[in-house]
Amino acid sequence: MSNISSILKSIQTIMWQDTGLNGDAQRIEQLGWMLFLKIFSDKDKELELLDDNYTSPIPDLFHWVKAKGNWAGDDEGMTGDELLEFVDRQLFPALRNIDVSTGNRRALIVREVFEGNNNYMKSGINIRKVLNKLNEMDFNIAKDRHAFGELYESILKGLQSAGKSGEFYTPRAITSFITDMINPQLGEKILDPACGTGGYLTCAIEHLKKQANSVEESKSIGENIIGWEYKPLPYLLATTNLILHDMEVPNIRFGDALDQPLSNFTEKHRVNAILANPPFGGIVANNNENNFPQNFRTKESADLFLILMIHLLKQGGRAGIVLPDGSLTGDGVKQRVRQKLLEDCNLHTIIRLPNSVFKPYATVATNLMFFTKGSPTKEVWYYEHRLPEGQKSYNMTKPIQAKEFNPIKIWWTDRKESDIAWKVDIKTIIDRNYDLDIKNPTKQEETHEYDSEELMDLLHTSFDKSNALLNQLKKAVK
Repeated sequence: MSNISSILKSIQTIMWQDTGLNGDAQRIEQLGWMLFLKIFSDKDKELELLDDNYTSPIPDLFHWVKAKGNWAGDDEGMTGDELLEFVDRQLFPALRNIDVSTGNRRALIVREVFEGNNNYMKSGINIRKVLNKLNEMDFNIAKDRHAFGELYESILKGLQSAGKSGEFYTPRAITSFITDMINPQLGEKILDPACGTGGYLTCAIEHLKKQANSVEESKSIGENIIGWEYKPLPYLLATTNLILHDMEVPNIRFGDALDQPLSNFTEKHRVNAILANPPFGGIVANNNENNFPQNFRTKESADLFLILMIHLLKQGGRAGIVLPDGSLTGDGVKQRVRQKLLEDCNLHTIIRLPNSVFKPYATVATNLMFFTKGSPTKEVWYYEHRLPEGQKSYNMTKPIQAKEFNPIKIWWTDRKESDIAWKVDIKTIIDRNYDLDIKNPTKQEETHEYDSEELMDLLHTSFDKSNALLNQLKKAVK
């Protein structure tokens, strides 16, 4: 791990020195496509050894192999302006136009990755240095791949502070908790319709690996883990993430989940489980709200995703999702969306999170919502997840931790009302116009008991202010 970690630190240092890279998001994108190509090429080598008939979709000239004269794999190979020109004028154009006519899924992945991402580095010498550092890793060695897989999570976490890119990353503590509570099973289809960097998908993969008892069962996991992502950078990062988790051909669709009529999704598209943190606060693009029935049309992306997810679940299907407080309240379309959720599904649990879970990207209050499709809601359990004692907020150095969810897991199977858990029957919710923003009924305003010294200080301050006001009045009267 320490060796892989030092390689990554060296790469980051080289990238900081390149004038073409500005900001964390660009550096992550730059490292992203280089890592993808290295990992993809290493996987190709493994597939060629296992199958004599396997042919890589990447033309030989652009492959990354440890061979003399290879543009990437030869540490003494091309550099400077020659390498920069090769990357910009040959590599990217070729991979963006790779032949996908045969239906080769691996070819399509390469094309989609390179169509949406860019080479920002301006120094061919720096590119050479980064390539050489990446050559020190072999992703076909399980130890290297697993060590890097853990570090990759920290790279993705860096997106949280990279401006708007923070929307693509959900803290691991949350993805793990939701996955554990939904408890996907082998053979079930699992979907994240806004998969970002693939956090939920990789949690589901690792969850299912523990259940697999044969090579066939392990292989079946990849077919049933489905992601959709419409932005190029997270699509690239999610694809790489799944390859690192042993998914040979990641089943991630590059496209907007909202870009086709809801009626296009039929029974064959339905899934057993949905794990998601849909984009919220965003405005729906390309008039995609018109793909939904008239009474659910809105520009608020989170509400449209909720309707889509209800539609995509099979009868008995389960969902665990993140939604902001704004989706729990409001009238008009928002009320109709909540009514549909409560009538079509059993919304059994809402975990109320502190405002700072997604800092610095977002500071809005969010909720973890769990529901099962097929029967209407009779009552909703609420649980108030509080900050650890002595901590005022979550931040980059003190993020939410997985262990904080342990008390909720214990409560989950033996639910009792308390000062942090309460239940509300459906009649009460209907009487509130389906408003789900129900605060903790036992929570009282915090009171502070003052000691005598504090009271004396307060009195002195009060007298001082009164005297100052009296003096001002006297001057005004004169």
